[in-house]
Amino acid sequence: MSKKNLHILFGIVLILNIISCKKTPGEGGNATIKGAFWDRNHDQFFTYVTGRYPAVNATVYLFFGEDSSPGTSVKTNSNGEFEFKYLRKGKYRVVAYSKQIQSTSSTPKEFPVETILNISKRKEVKDIGLDTLDQ
Repeated sequence: MSKKNLHILFGIVLILNIISCKKTPGEGGNATIKGAFWDRNHDQFFTYVTGRYPAVNATVYLFFGEDSSPGTSVKTNSNGEFEFKYLRKGKYRVVAYSKQIQSTSSTPKEFPVETILNISKRKEVKDIGLDTLDQ
């Protein structure tokens, strides 16, 4: 094979490789997901929410696409706020674990709170909340 044909073949392979690269959900973009996460207290019978407060220093997990393991995580600040920056377009799942202060042996001490969303614009900012009162 001549040098010229080898360069053409290399060029074709390179172009096909670039064209076939599809960016999947994850880090490396310009979009943001943010929110505030709150814990809640209940009455003695777990019928009514008696109060809520920011979930300080709670871990919030971000799953990329259909991944079964989190791609990244952050801790909430003193106001229960969190933020994931530099994301690409795609589907995401945000998960945190809410603590129930007045739990009993028949109720869980923690339960998952999750939101599934899509980022469709390159510089989109999604403010999702994750207030456990909505659960």
